[in-house]
Amino acid sequence: MADLSLTMPAAQPGRPPIHGLAAAFSLLLLALVAMWLAQAVSGRQALLFAVGAALGFALYHAQFGFTSAFRVFISERRGAGLRAQMAMLALACLLFFPALAAGSLFGTPVKGNVEPVGLSLLTGAFLFGIGMQLGSGCASGTLYTVGGGSIRMIVTLFFFIAGSVLGTLHLGWWAATPHLAGISLLKQFGLMPALLLNLAVFAGIAALTVVLERRRHGSLPSPASASGPGWRRILQGSWPLLAGALTLAVLNFATLALAGRPWGITSAFALWGAKLLAAGGVDVASWPYWSSADKLAQLNGSLATDITSMMNVGIMLGALLAAALAGKFAPVWRIPLRSLLAATVGGLLMGYGARLAYGCNIGAYFSGIASASVHGWLWFVAALIGSYFGVWARPLFGLSRT
Repeated sequence: MADLSLTMPAAQPGRPPIHGLAAAFSLLLLALVAMWLAQAVSGRQALLFAVGAALGFALYHAQFGFTSAFRVFISERRGAGLRAQMAMLALACLLFFPALAAGSLFGTPVKGNVEPVGLSLLTGAFLFGIGMQLGSGCASGTLYTVGGGSIRMIVTLFFFIAGSVLGTLHLGWWAATPHLAGISLLKQFGLMPALLLNLAVFAGIAALTVVLERRRHGSLPSPASASGPGWRRILQGSWPLLAGALTLAVLNFATLALAGRPWGITSAFALWGAKLLAAGGVDVASWPYWSSADKLAQLNGSLATDITSMMNVGIMLGALLAAALAGKFAPVWRIPLRSLLAATVGGLLMGYGARLAYGCNIGAYFSGIASASVHGWLWFVAALIGSYFGVWARPLFGLSRT
């Protein structure tokens, strides 16, 4: 067998060596799945899979965690993660709003994620906030850490799927609770006022984090220095948070252009779990959640045709490639029991909460705000409050509050 390390950048002093076997395996799978999708489904589906892989690569190398950003701000008043999120959202709005106002992008009809506002949303986002702190990862964080080799996060993902299915079973009841129809700021105020309003709020939140961080610590930490030549850092990491944030915004816009709607994650978890139950003889098709023609077609169709499922697979494989190139693919099999319990509870709460809240940190928060939807902002507030309680509960499971 050829020495795979000869075809890849050599390790720098102090940098772990590239995991050649894992890198080759991930590249092979990425190529094979992309070619299969192009033949079996469409070239567009293959491109969306590739966008998913790029998202996983960027998430891993930037270590872009919504969960850790919330936790560090709550426990230490460090706001770099939240400021990166505000930059990501600002660029996303600049890209999304004109396209959504026009109704099409490069000839493709586009529609944002605008969902109802009510008890279901607030409860679901609150539960998700608790869950992501106990699970130590949000929806995107769970996928990219699973791809990066985290055994604990595989447990989180399993129960994330279980909680998602349970959420679909109960969603009819929650949907009947008091709520308002989805509110689009674009429709309420028009393009420029809605855009300027959102940008002002992003700037205000970023400024507030600076004030609170300086009040607690006296100053902001100095940015980390580059760890090598630009091309090597792109391939092997690590990336600055801001670079990761802006990359995610651009890739979400690419998803909008290709799929006609923004990036989402957790609807696929509900689909995966429902298919497993159906294969075991459970009549999930009779549940109200699956009663629409579109949902029933998803349930009865191939996962290859489901955009969110294929993008999720892409995220995991892209993160695997990033971890291998960074020399960090090293699964740890011995996990404390209390940590596994936290992963279980956290996964269940995130899965259940995401269905009640019409999405997760990606579909509801990131893509919701990028879609000019009020529900995205309310998700952010409720999940931040839930994260406060989740951070408080972490030591009960042997986890640090930082």
